[in-house]
Order: sequence, then C-alpha cells, then structure tokens
Amino acid sequence: MARKGNKSGEWVRRHVNDPWVKKAVSQGYRSRAVYKFQEIDEQDKLVRPGMVVVDLGSAPGGWSQYISRKFGQKVTVIAIDLLEMDYLEHVDFIKGDFQDEHVLEQVDKILDGRKIDLVISDMAPNITGVRSVDEAQYEGLLDSVLYFCEQRLKQNSHLLVKLFEGSAAHYFRREIKGRYRSGVVRKPAASRPKSREFYFLAKNRLAS
Repeated sequence: MARKGNKSGEWVRRHVNDPWVKKAVSQGYRSRAVYKFQEIDEQDKLVRPGMVVVDLGSAPGGWSQYISRKFGQKVTVIAIDLLEMDYLEHVDFIKGDFQDEHVLEQVDKILDGRKIDLVISDMAPNITGVRSVDEAQYEGLLDSVLYFCEQRLKQNSHLLVKLFEGSAAHYFRREIKGRYRSGVVRKPAASRPKSREFYFLAKNRLAS
C-alpha cells in the first residue's frame, strides 16, 4: 500500500511541476492535451473555417476549447463523451456513448444533412492492467471510431486518433489501408517522452 501511495505522490508532483500543465493553467485551458492538438493542427492545417468537427471522448474539453477559441462560430464543433463536460461557447456537447442510437440521433440533428469534415479522438479505454485484455478493448474502440467515420465523415476528410504502441495500434494502421489514402504518425512535444502514446492522422477518406 505504501508503494502505491508513493507512486501516486510522484505522479502528483510530476503533474504539478509539468511545464505544459503550468502553461495550460496560465492560458486558461482545461488540460495540457490542448498543446498536443495545437501542434498537430498547425503542422497539418487540420481545422479551417466552415468545417464540421466531431471531438470523440472530448472531456474535459481541451481540444474543443482550442477550436472554439481559434475559430468561434466559424467552425461547428460537436463534442461527445460519457463524462460530463462543462459548457464551452460555440460547442455542442452530447453526453453519452457515441455508438448509442440516441446519441447518433442528436449528432444527425445538429448535422442537418451535412457530413463531418474532421473527426478527432483523444480516447483511451479503461485500463485493466492485463495487456491482452486492454489491447482487445482498444481494438474494439478503434473499430467503433472507424465505423462512425464510415457513416458520417466526408470523403477526402481526415481522422485523428490517439494510439499506444502495441497490437491495437498495428491493427488500426492495417485497417485504415483501403479506407484512407494515407496516414502519418505525430508525436507532439507535449506528449511525455516516456509515454507509449502517439497520434495517427488518417488522411483523405476514400469512398465507401
């Protein structure tokens, strides 16, 4: 028990002293993750005026907050999460599972016949600590994201997802072949160097 407490204390100390956390606090952002998306957006020119963007697993809302601040009403942002998310101006938040029919109905009501220009996802499954189980759960989650995109993402538009080194990441990169024209790996500066986390941008969705 003491060892677990020590690990928890170390995490808190690292978090409090993290320069990205300090920067987020000073700039009024909800999480340090905003700088991961900002770097990728600036590098790949992901978000542009007039777009419809869906933020899957949005809470606490850093990515949506960045888009809202930068573009205001010029971009339609639909944020979806199982967890509650505090209000953001110019962001339509839906609480629930993006796979559930009632959530999809709300998405389609906001879309009003339009297709989505960009899907972004910073989601990760709940970790059990059993590698094989966690990888299988992540594969299922990624499958659901791909299916969501097949139904609602505009042709030639992009999908940005968080991945972790392992079998689920290999699975996802195989699955985008034949669905997207290309894909690139992004490891933003705000991602912790020792983390297995990276981001994958699937570019130009092909016709179904």
